[in-house]
Amino acid sequence: MPLADHLPDLTMPDIARILSATGPLTLSSLARGAQPLVMSDLARAAKTRAVFIAPDEAAMRNISEAASFFAPEIEVIEFPAWDCLPYDRASPALPVSARRLAALHRLQAGPTERGGGSQLLVTTINAVLQRVLSPFRIRESVREFRAGIEVGHQSLAALLQRQGYSRSDTVVDHGEFAMRGSIVDIFPSGLEHGLRLDFFGDEIESLRLFDPATQMTVGTLDQHLLLPASEALLDDTSIKRFRSRYRELFGAAATQDPLYEAVSEGRRMAGMEHWLPLLEDRLVTLFDHLAQEDVVVIDAGAIGAAEERFRDITDYHQSRENTTGQAARSYRPLAQGELYLDPSELSQALASHCVHKAVIFTEPESADVIDFGFTSARDFAPERARGDNVYEAVAGHHKALGKAGKRPIVAAYSKGSRARIASILSEAGAKTVLADSWQEALGISASGQSVAMVLPLDTGFASDQLELLTEQDVLGDRLVRRRKRRKDSDAFLAELQALGRGDLVVHVDHGIGKYLGLEPVAVGKSRHDCVCLEYRGGDKLYIPVENIEVLSRYGSSEDAVTLDRLGGEAWQKRRARLKERIREIAGELMQVAARRALRKAPVLQAEEAGYNQFVESFPWQETEDQDRAISEVLGDLESGKPMDRLAMSASARPRWRCARPSSRR
Repeated sequence: MPLADHLPDLTMPDIARILSATGPLTLSSLARGAQPLVMSDLARAAKTRAVFIAPDEAAMRNISEAASFFAPEIEVIEFPAWDCLPYDRASPALPVSARRLAALHRLQAGPTERGGGSQLLVTTINAVLQRVLSPFRIRESVREFRAGIEVGHQSLAALLQRQGYSRSDTVVDHGEFAMRGSIVDIFPSGLEHGLRLDFFGDEIESLRLFDPATQMTVGTLDQHLLLPASEALLDDTSIKRFRSRYRELFGAAATQDPLYEAVSEGRRMAGMEHWLPLLEDRLVTLFDHLAQEDVVVIDAGAIGAAEERFRDITDYHQSRENTTGQAARSYRPLAQGELYLDPSELSQALASHCVHKAVIFTEPESADVIDFGFTSARDFAPERARGDNVYEAVAGHHKALGKAGKRPIVAAYSKGSRARIASILSEAGAKTVLADSWQEALGISASGQSVAMVLPLDTGFASDQLELLTEQDVLGDRLVRRRKRRKDSDAFLAELQALGRGDLVVHVDHGIGKYLGLEPVAVGKSRHDCVCLEYRGGDKLYIPVENIEVLSRYGSSEDAVTLDRLGGEAWQKRRARLKERIREIAGELMQVAARRALRKAPVLQAEEAGYNQFVESFPWQETEDQDRAISEVLGDLESGKPMDRLAMSASARPRWRCARPSSRR
């Protein structure tokens, strides 16, 4: 039987009603976890594209990441808001501006061939409330590069700087460029890799893609449309427009302002994007970049978030207006309506399109309500609170779902955690198989078979046909394999390959011995691999590999080292003296800690906008351990007490799991 025959129509009847609607609808019973599924199906069925307005950045990322798993063929576009505060002195981070400009360009260019004609735009209410460059300005700012065209190096550098690119020695992040002889490296907006232009004189000879982390070539291009790196474009026309409008708004005395002087000279200044309306002939809303046929859905939570955003914009503007003295002369804020929409304009923008509202709760039946029937998945918090074996509870729940004719599916964040969850559930009595796609998971689970797949969802969902659980539904958090003593044995087993006959090792009970290799030892009718150690006097000790955690490699210089005697007292006496010394040191440390606890330290809090901009410039995805360490250090700085932390030495770094490269940086 073909796989398609197994697949249920989870959303298609409701999707058809949305597409044929002539007015706004309420999409009820749409659990958070099911929103990516519904939006991906809506994008596939829409004539042009589907648009989802999320309440915040985290919700936007959850939708965009999961939608790609539900429908790999659609093109998912993220349009984030600026990561700086309203009326800030800081500019939005270059990667954020790059993602925004790339999204606006993709909306103008239309779906890619990979998208199969289907686009899903995911944005936030904060991004919707901010005015943006017009479609004409986006199309006008694109520059085409291809082999054979002539571009002078000086004119190219001037073009890149006008478009917001910053010059550096080595390109590592979006919005940077570097010039080295006949090679020009650029990290453009909308490109996952850097762009390397090879020149022969002033003629572009070839276009290559390179990995900014390694600086190695990873591919070639026939041509590339270069987007600006910043929304504040400093061409001659925009500079002239800015000078005129700035003097008109703030008077002739304002010509001495640092911002006015910088823009007049064509120099970029931190925070200049907050005066974007003075640089542009006109700004528009995000809805001006959408087609009238686009299907727009807004999360009900975004409406409340908009009200909070309006209050924030007003508060920050009033704070700037109430500033006096030199600070007031150096920062002259624009009126709120210049860069941000007000409540009435938001209502008009939403009314200009058929915007449907998604709610997680069930609404009373009416002609304007579509009930998707998606509820939250079962929460295993009671089992976790009682200390029950949560995997056994999940296994029992999955077996019950299968008997009831529902599809039981569990979602993991990675292939490793997927394999481990499937193994544990199978051991608990619910045989769980692995699936590599959403369609495959639906097909396998049609018979009630428990299925595990990789799907980056924080919360699951359930309907009358299936139930999808996530790691957080089951464990309360993502699956983290905690370090145990057995890990030491794994490390030592790996080191055995590097050990040579005669190298020294330490047994926790018998002390220093000489490694003689692995030897099979007969135990009953079977043979076990054992580590053979030789001690002083020629005595030998055999340790089964399953007990290898009692061994460690001798880390000091082996010159003039005396082996311990097997069964002797010397090693035990050294251990006893060491324990006593450790107790003394512990007592001293406790006294130092007590004295430190009584001392006061200045309370240091990171300024939100500047800190967020600093974080955004970090080109790696932090590991969970690193995220926790960062949070703990920030907590120490804000506690008003002296910090007591041990810095990681260079020699210790290989023991840490390094941060992973991130496509969003």
